[in-house]
Amino acid sequence: MTSSSLWQPFTLGRLDLPHRLALAPMTRNRSNPDGTPGDLAAEYYGQRASLGLIITEGTQPSADGQGYMNTPGIYTPEQIEGWRKITDKVHAGGGAVFIQLMHAGRMSHPDNTPHHRRPVAPSAIPADQEIFTPTGLQKTPTPRELSIEDIRTTVAEFRHAAASAIAAGADGVEIHGANGYLLHQFLSPNANHRADSYGGSVENRSRFVVQIAQAVAEEIGADRVGVRLSPAMPLGGIDEGDTESVRAQYRHLVGELATLNLAYLHLHHMGDEELLRSLRDLWPTAVLVVRYGRNRERIAGDIEAGLADIAPLGRFALANPDIVARLRSGAPLNEVDPTTLYGGGASGYTDYPTLVPA
Repeated sequence: MTSSSLWQPFTLGRLDLPHRLALAPMTRNRSNPDGTPGDLAAEYYGQRASLGLIITEGTQPSADGQGYMNTPGIYTPEQIEGWRKITDKVHAGGGAVFIQLMHAGRMSHPDNTPHHRRPVAPSAIPADQEIFTPTGLQKTPTPRELSIEDIRTTVAEFRHAAASAIAAGADGVEIHGANGYLLHQFLSPNANHRADSYGGSVENRSRFVVQIAQAVAEEIGADRVGVRLSPAMPLGGIDEGDTESVRAQYRHLVGELATLNLAYLHLHHMGDEELLRSLRDLWPTAVLVVRYGRNRERIAGDIEAGLADIAPLGRFALANPDIVARLRSGAPLNEVDPTTLYGGGASGYTDYPTLVPA
């Protein structure tokens, strides 16, 4: 049995959650080419409804926001209808859905997008990463620098995507400001060389993230908005500098976001315990923390230490649709099949065995 602290109910924004677990967002690359999630996605998320709070895979707010093949969008009527099947299924199972809004920025390739244009970014600096495309692995190209007008348009796209998520029946959205994607690129001095009000100082580099959060909160209500950050995460060619630089950036940013009274802060923690404690102290509502390599005995560790309120699960939940029942009973866990993580069909997606066959 895992710690009893996991089984305490919790109120997050407008939601009354039955326990302290959640589904962490994980890219699965199984949407239709037009960005519409299909019936398999509804089955996948519905299987995991017992986790209570379901945070979905990264979902592009616009055509420019797509990075990878077969990722979902939430900006067209068809995509809204696709997501409605998912939210209905999760709600029927007693769960709630926050759709993660993710703009890939420079972590993209023209061959993966519907319009085949160059990716966009805070500055024309390539990520210098390899990315899967329909013709195989290719290098990410040099992106186009967003103009001030482009930035305003992108903020409006996030606003529209948030409204679309609610129209699709979602309970809220998570703004993806982490893992090397567009918002993280604005935060990182090695990806953002702008000389205007969106670059240079800690305050300026934070501005884009704060404006998106303000717009989304205004559109759907702050208590239906979460934000995900990953201080010092090196994915996508990001280098945020030394420890003190990272601490200065994120203490400022989280302090600004805290004034909006959002539903939660979701941290992908990279090991700076002093920073984690200070961000917890700055944040007025719920904090979610994900750590690499956490075993089942340590799932409740950050909750017990007062650093988190909820412990989202990634691969444990991916391979175990009934992870809540397994943790409650101490049952053994299925292992993840790494060959089926990205793309494909039901194999490694909806066919992991459960304790009680469906």
